[in-house]
Amino acid sequence: MTLRILTFTSLYPNATAPSSGVFVENRLRHLVAGGRVEARVVAPVPWFPSTNPRFGRFARFADVPLHETRHGIEVAHPRYAMVPGVGMNVSPFLMAMGARATIASLRRSGFDFDAIDAHYFYPDGVAAALLSRWFDRPLVVTARGSDVARLPDFALPRRMILWAARRAAAVVAVCTALKTSLVTLGADAAKIQVLRNGVDLDAFRPVDRAAMRARLGLPPSARVIASVGNLIPLKGHHLVIEALAALPGALLLIAGQGPEGDTLRHLADRFGVADRVTFLGQVPHADLPAIYGASDALVLASSSEGWANVLLEAMACGTPVVSTDVGGSGEVVTAPEAGLLVAERSAAALAAALRMLFAAPPSRDATRRFAERFSWDDTTRGQERLFASLVSPRSAATFEAVR
Repeated sequence: MTLRILTFTSLYPNATAPSSGVFVENRLRHLVAGGRVEARVVAPVPWFPSTNPRFGRFARFADVPLHETRHGIEVAHPRYAMVPGVGMNVSPFLMAMGARATIASLRRSGFDFDAIDAHYFYPDGVAAALLSRWFDRPLVVTARGSDVARLPDFALPRRMILWAARRAAAVVAVCTALKTSLVTLGADAAKIQVLRNGVDLDAFRPVDRAAMRARLGLPPSARVIASVGNLIPLKGHHLVIEALAALPGALLLIAGQGPEGDTLRHLADRFGVADRVTFLGQVPHADLPAIYGASDALVLASSSEGWANVLLEAMACGTPVVSTDVGGSGEVVTAPEAGLLVAERSAAALAAALRMLFAAPPSRDATRRFAERFSWDDTTRGQERLFASLVSPRSAATFEAVR
């Protein structure tokens, strides 16, 4: 049998923002590739009337196509209203209303899906809970990070997140730490299963380091550090820049874009390391292996994470990591060949860990072998069983028996 699922999330790659939510797309691609699941994606986008570049990210929303096909999967981008000032509290309802007609059209055209696969609890998971009620289909919500770690600090979103968790037939957490957070909030532990993200071991693999450094204009013998992620305080690029001041001769590559760009450049000037920091801007996901491959270490200095995909991507390229011990990072960095965790989120702790790593680095082959434990296979099998069980226990048994 073939299961039909509707993936619902506002964070999904599109022609305008090809790296947005790429980890959601990657999980879905591997699920569909098994041939047992058919999927359509509904990825709502805020409505905005103009594509004029002076409106910044709002103009980019307007430029997103209404429909596109990515990796053979059809994706719809219905629009929903944004209400300034009160948007956070009403956006789940507005998002659900904006997507309702698109989903009804999908059903009329013959895609009568068996279940809704939603990603991020807020506002997406709450909107999906409304849609599951309107269309009478079971719901699975995947918790991914800040949706559980930070948004519950706000009273109304917290209540809506718990409502969605109770309405869902099942909840997926991408790491055990997120499951613990959900249970602490009041979610039913029996409903929650951990299905970690994987890494594409074909796309992310060791490359010729000297060639990659030549391509990026880097000296062949320097210590090179990479920091990858949106330029926002949560990601901690500022701490990596400060740590660089205590690592003479080391170079830093920062890949990402965001509102902190100018602040980080000024910070590099203040610490006297501007000539050793390269801001690469937004790097396409397909080009990240070159960054990882050119680097001696990836540093992730986040204050909050779910399951940080950059850690596994770097390891799969043979590059060890230094990471703050937050979220699921402690479930990834579990052996010396993977890299080091730091308990204290400070520039001094990061610099000390990097010095330790550079003094006795693991072999690139060992780091790659460690990453090979994290293919997508187990996650894909877990998803197949989960979605089949929502249709009928017999379907789940059939999926399991023919594997």
